[in-house]
Amino acid sequence: MELFRIKRDIPFMRNALIFNVISALTFVAAVYFLVTKSLHLSVEFTGGTSMEVSYSQAADNNKIRSTIQALGLNEVVVQAFGKAQDVVIRLPLPKVAEGAAKPSEKELNAMITAQNERVLNALRADHPDVKLQRTALVGAQVGDELAHDGLMALLFVIVGVMAYLAIRFEWKYAVSAIVANLHDVVIILGFFAFFEWEFDLAVLAAVLAVLGYSVNESVVIFDRIRENFLKLRKATVTEVIDNAITSTISRTVITHGCTQMMVLSMLFFGGPTLHGFAIALTIGILFGIYSSVFVAAAIAMWLGVKREDLIKPVKEKDDTDGAVV
Repeated sequence: MELFRIKRDIPFMRNALIFNVISALTFVAAVYFLVTKSLHLSVEFTGGTSMEVSYSQAADNNKIRSTIQALGLNEVVVQAFGKAQDVVIRLPLPKVAEGAAKPSEKELNAMITAQNERVLNALRADHPDVKLQRTALVGAQVGDELAHDGLMALLFVIVGVMAYLAIRFEWKYAVSAIVANLHDVVIILGFFAFFEWEFDLAVLAAVLAVLGYSVNESVVIFDRIRENFLKLRKATVTEVIDNAITSTISRTVITHGCTQMMVLSMLFFGGPTLHGFAIALTIGILFGIYSSVFVAAAIAMWLGVKREDLIKPVKEKDDTDGAVV
């Protein structure tokens, strides 16, 4: 299916060096912000308290969130839990004054209890019928376990993608695709560090989704390159790559355009719960297209990919074959 067809190949690889310099500068900036500002981790990673409350009617999560933030608790997560009347609220641990001694476990529990009572009283000021179902402490150990599991998931995805591409294509394609995918992931994290957006489990899920989404675009281009090596036997490697990218532009516009429309609908109408997830996907989709064309394909070209890497040479027939002795 094609929306349009470009009759003349666009010389993408002619300006590959310029675009990769831009990519390198963007990557370095993202790493710098990650090191200097770090990620603004959510309660799931840092630890905190979880409150489950119920209302007599459908709860307004945005109103609940603004009421709690008015108390000075900005790092709050409000989500529906089961029925529309039930809500789970995740709060950060009470902050200790700078320079003060670390509170004991008994003092920390007292601070948590006081904070929970403040939140509950503020909610009851708007809706006296609010009932507290239960509270739970999310310890830092749980946060460390989530961070470890998230990094392991990211590592397994990277190893799996490299193995798949190396088997289906060739190691040069595997290396170029992984470099492009890591380029996308680091830039997403750099955006979150620079703007101090909250990094939670939903954003981590979006990052893992971007890895798969970006490699899909790279595989489509690599597959077309392999086909072109068979069809365009007199063309140079650069011409083969340019033709492969140009011939898949229509498919890229359809696929990424439809996906981006769905993601933008989540971004504008999904509310605060889906905001970080949608932002991460939006950045990942845009940079995924860019990296598949100007990073993955260019690196494969610079690694010296050639027709023989993907197409086994035809064995010449021996003149003695079939000869009668």
